Amino acid sequence: MVSMVSGSAEPLSASGRSSEKLSLLSLQSKMKTDPEGYETELHLIRNQFYSALELFQQQAALNFSSISGVGADPTVAKDLSDRAMFLAHVTPFYPKQLAEFPSDLAAFLKSSARTLPSGLRFHATQAVILLVNRKIIDIKDTLSLFMELQTLDDRNLRKLAFSHVVHSIRRMNKNHKNEAKNRSLQNILFGLLQQDDEAKAKRSLITLCELHRRKVWFDERTANAICMACFHSSSRIMIAVLSFLLDYEKIENDDEDSDDLSSEDEMTQNPRVVISKETVYKAHHKGTAASKKKKKAKLQRAIRSMKRQQRLSSESSNCSYYSPLYHLKDAQGFVEKLFSRLQTCNERFEVKMMMLKVIARTVGLHRLILLNFYPFLQRYVQPHQKDITNLLAAAVQACHDMVPPDAVEPLFKQIVNQFVHDRSRPEAIAVGLNVIREICLRMPLLMTEDLLQDLVLYKKSHEKAVSAAARSLITLFREVCPSLLVKKDRGRPMDPKAKPKAYGEVNVLSNVPDIELLEQDDDIGGSEDDESGDEAVYISSDDGNEDNDDEESQYTANDGSEDEDVLDEEGDENDSVDEYESDIDDANEDDSDDEDKGDTEELETEEDDYNEEVSGSSKAGDNAGDGGNEDQKAKASKRKLSDFEGQLIAADTSLRALKRLAEAKTSHASSDSVDGILSDEHFQRIKKLKAKKEAKTALAQQGFKIPSSDQLSFKRVDPSKLEAHVRLRLSKEERLALVKAGREDRGQYQARTAIKQKKTGGLSNRQKEHKKYMPLAAKKAKAQRSRQEKNKKKSRSGKQFRGKKAWKQ
Repeated sequence: MVSMVSGSAEPLSASGRSSEKLSLLSLQSKMKTDPEGYETELHLIRNQFYSALELFQQQAALNFSSISGVGADPTVAKDLSDRAMFLAHVTPFYPKQLAEFPSDLAAFLKSSARTLPSGLRFHATQAVILLVNRKIIDIKDTLSLFMELQTLDDRNLRKLAFSHVVHSIRRMNKNHKNEAKNRSLQNILFGLLQQDDEAKAKRSLITLCELHRRKVWFDERTANAICMACFHSSSRIMIAVLSFLLDYEKIENDDEDSDDLSSEDEMTQNPRVVISKETVYKAHHKGTAASKKKKKAKLQRAIRSMKRQQRLSSESSNCSYYSPLYHLKDAQGFVEKLFSRLQTCNERFEVKMMMLKVIARTVGLHRLILLNFYPFLQRYVQPHQKDITNLLAAAVQACHDMVPPDAVEPLFKQIVNQFVHDRSRPEAIAVGLNVIREICLRMPLLMTEDLLQDLVLYKKSHEKAVSAAARSLITLFREVCPSLLVKKDRGRPMDPKAKPKAYGEVNVLSNVPDIELLEQDDDIGGSEDDESGDEAVYISSDDGNEDNDDEESQYTANDGSEDEDVLDEEGDENDSVDEYESDIDDANEDDSDDEDKGDTEELETEEDDYNEEVSGSSKAGDNAGDGGNEDQKAKASKRKLSDFEGQLIAADTSLRALKRLAEAKTSHASSDSVDGILSDEHFQRIKKLKAKKEAKTALAQQGFKIPSSDQLSFKRVDPSKLEAHVRLRLSKEERLALVKAGREDRGQYQARTAIKQKKTGGLSNRQKEHKKYMPLAAKKAKAQRSRQEKNKKKSRSGKQFRGKKAWKQ
């Protein structure tokens, strides 16, 4: 056997072709092109591989170490690795002859991986990976082997095995996901994760986290398995899981940043093409058929690039929060178990802070109730505490509207007392006010009127961070509860009577959300019809009054003239009708119940007034002493009573008709939109109306919008934002570095006069004129002009004006 293995390094002769000497690589290529012509060489190399494999196993059974045994001979290891790689390459072309080779190689690697030399182990692993990629071996059969290879103290081998596992599972789920196969692979890794062996658990955790981060296994089972690894017996595994859960948002942000950078590079390489109407017209109507075809193709490419840029911008603007903690099946049990471990563990402070932040994130995300958590936080709330901003951010994250305010009130008061007072530093006051604002945003019931007015006084502070934090608190309570603020601090709130919800109060929807916007839009659209209907009703009521006036005119014409008392009675009656109508108009502003009661009371008072007027008129008639006139007055009074009752009934019916008409229209609109089936057009209209309403409120609120409780639960509190506008003290070295950094782009200092005198562009125009060569005639003309000017100047000087001479007139 040894002679066979040692002699294999020489070139092999092909069967029937003794003159042709071939190496392994050339023989491998020829066997792939002609598999049937090289079966003899295949059997020879196969026998050599198995003989070397048997020799190695016998020496391993005799307890030969890898240093003094067969591994000490480099030629044996090289020959074995070469033949293993050779057989792995030609296995797809000889499936029957090499049917047992893949399983034998995997079993050999699994049993003797720790005792093999590093070179032989690496090449054998490469051969197994090649067989898996050719789908000769299933990944399910070799996954445990590759996970065990990652635990060996070989960096290159560990990297190779890890990348193979990740890429093979990604390739398996690229086109479609095989849930049964994924579940079997997950069960293997979950079992390794639950083992007490720290090395295997760590490698399985790293693999699961990588697949989850790459969104290959982005399901609830993987997320739950990663989260439950927090309770592993090894503290290193627990720290690794906590760091993964806390840094998942950072990983997401890094991915988004890299995508943004790549998109920006693509945009710079491919500048945006502006599509105008002229280019569209030319692409369809100008030029020959070939040129129009090219223009249309160019137009389509431009449209596709614009759509892609819009999609990228919309994806970047829609920042979706995700965390594996969101998929916890028993979030309450997870939090309680982790909090009990936090209370009993003896880890360093950084590990406790990580556990505390994970608990707070889970409580805020699932809106859980963990009453013992807030007193535990209270012992660490001190301005001089290490990582106090992270601790306060965790405290804010753990607050939500489902927690009783009594449980958080001691923590809230401690933050106020420890951070916000006159002897505290400006940085601590600013951080305290920002934390108070964030807590009140989630639980506004904690704030009292006296406390808020004291905190608002810090808006006059000379420190920018403190004044900005106080003003942000004022802005919040202008929307949440303006009544707690002083009148001058309220500004113009949208709802002056706004108050926070009581503990446990929930708004239950009994209809389609925002359906009232659709009804209001329908009412506004049909306002013209309403106005025309109102005019018709008023005209009909006026006609009724005109008929009554005609009856009165006929009555007066038949009876002749009337006394002044009767005219006074008519005026009183008309005044009473006007008063009744005005009272009805005032009553319409109240509720329906009060409206009915007011109508009946007004009718009773009007009838009483009328009875008194009738009795007064009869007494006036008796005093007159005219019998015929008394009968006529009695008839007139009866006729007037009936006319007055008719006017009352007409006014009442006209008002009732108005009400019924309005109710009928609103009920008709609501029946069309609410009682019936809403189409997609209705929902699109609701969406547009809601966007308009939100834009209007945003403009009125100057861009400030209070997020909902669900948005706050998903929102991650950034500790750096609690220190907004806070100027940290710099050391002398940092200040010098800033000064030097500001001087880099600036040149050496020079005075302005020196800069002006230092000319770099040659002579000035005046200096050039002095050196210009002029022709002789021009020189003579210039000299003559200068001489004439001098003579004129000379003649003018020394002479005075003495008036005109008489003889020159």
